[in-house]
Amino acid sequence: MDLTGTTVLVTGASGGIGAGVARRFAEAGATVLKHAHRADGDFLRADLTDERACADLFAEATGTLNAVVNCAGVQPDQDLDGMTVADWRAVVDTNLVSAFAITQAAAKAMRDNGGSITHIASIQGTQPAAGHAHYCASKAALIMHARTAALEYGRFGIRVNTVSPGLIDRPGLADAWPDGVARWHAAAPLGRLGTPEDVGDACVFLASPYARWITGHDLVVDGGMSARPTW
Repeated sequence: MDLTGTTVLVTGASGGIGAGVARRFAEAGATVLKHAHRADGDFLRADLTDERACADLFAEATGTLNAVVNCAGVQPDQDLDGMTVADWRAVVDTNLVSAFAITQAAAKAMRDNGGSITHIASIQGTQPAAGHAHYCASKAALIMHARTAALEYGRFGIRVNTVSPGLIDRPGLADAWPDGVARWHAAAPLGRLGTPEDVGDACVFLASPYARWITGHDLVVDGGMSARPTW
């Protein structure tokens, strides 16, 4: 897939999924602008929960912006019993409030020429997981936010979608959670964990002309795990 001439901003590009997404766009020939909350080098820095900082980030991304992929997010483990409002807000602000600010800023930048906005959601936006009440709620809301944004911004030629990954491999995961990784391998129809590149390929597709009539969609990338019966 050739995205030569396309400029994409990837938020959260210093993380595992974000780095994989940025890499896939670069391999497809796109000009990639990489954001991180705290990073050096060629990263653009911004606290995306700050509306002004988010607007400034898009002002810094000069030129025509064709696509945005929002990979910024957190996923702490914490039981609902004992969770504080501050704990809840820390996750919701990072995963959802920032997405709202990103969508507004991106739509403003794309209003004249159209474009694609993709948010990284999760299969936990539709399937609950113990210890992730705040995370699951934020991703469920993110999916609906994207659908509503697709409804409102479609008249400007702006498409808004989400990608919902399953369990994505990362260094040390098998050692830190051997039981969970083993259960995933046994249950997933395709028999493996996902990679950041699996998610990146889905994002490249959604930003490409091949997805020109796709908006308001949640693209699940989970090796078939969502097709698994739960009874």
